[in-house]
Amino acid sequence: MPLLPGAEPFRRDGGEVGVLVCHGFTGSPQSVRPWAEHLADQGLTVSLPLLPGHGTRWQDLQITTWQDWYAEVDRELRALTERCTTVFVCGLSMGAALALRLAAKHGDAIAGVAVVNPGNKIHDAAAPLLPVLRRLVRTTKGIASDIAKPGIEEVGYDRVPLDAAHSLRRFFQQVDSELPRVTQPLLVMTSPQDHVVPPVDSERILSRVSSTDVRQTLLERSYHVATLDHDAEQIFRETVAFITRLAPQAQAGTAQEGTADRGGA
Repeated sequence: MPLLPGAEPFRRDGGEVGVLVCHGFTGSPQSVRPWAEHLADQGLTVSLPLLPGHGTRWQDLQITTWQDWYAEVDRELRALTERCTTVFVCGLSMGAALALRLAAKHGDAIAGVAVVNPGNKIHDAAAPLLPVLRRLVRTTKGIASDIAKPGIEEVGYDRVPLDAAHSLRRFFQQVDSELPRVTQPLLVMTSPQDHVVPPVDSERILSRVSSTDVRQTLLERSYHVATLDHDAEQIFRETVAFITRLAPQAQAGTAQEGTADRGGA
């Protein structure tokens, strides 16, 4: 099945500090690619996989489950830990939940977690009925492109298969139960105006994790897909600052990248 434009996975080798970036539900790498590319431009080794069932058509998502999505990022993390001495995980929306579960499961193998508008719960009033509804109705309207910036669109599905939504709900419940096992430094970036994931999800996550090094910043000008929105540069800047504070060797990689750039000019 051909990929949607921009849905291709992104990987770039850099220094000994690695970053795994996870995209969201019904989206694709396109929604977080500028984030991943910016980190790679700093000399970091970056991996941004395409989750199973994503980036093609909604019918492909319908036959996948959260176990498939998690298995993909888990594989990518293991590959990064073999390549790098220090690894961070980042994610948007459901991708943030994937990152948090990786942190809960892998412990000290992950040096820090940076998330944007992390999902923790499906808030639709019909969510508890999904076990039944998914047998009666195949899809509901899509959730892509919640972006304040004019002229910017997210590459994602215009329909949400209810089988996948049911699996997502179960995944959020699983991650919520595991949040107390998250002990790594945590950066949470939240849009007060988000029409997909309400800010209360960020507050729930912050109240449940066991991390002691925690920072939350607000993305005042952006909606849900903030990585493509007005505050994208703030996200990039704060993520780099977070990583270099915790892994000073990443600064050496940034300096080397800058030297190489000047040499090629």
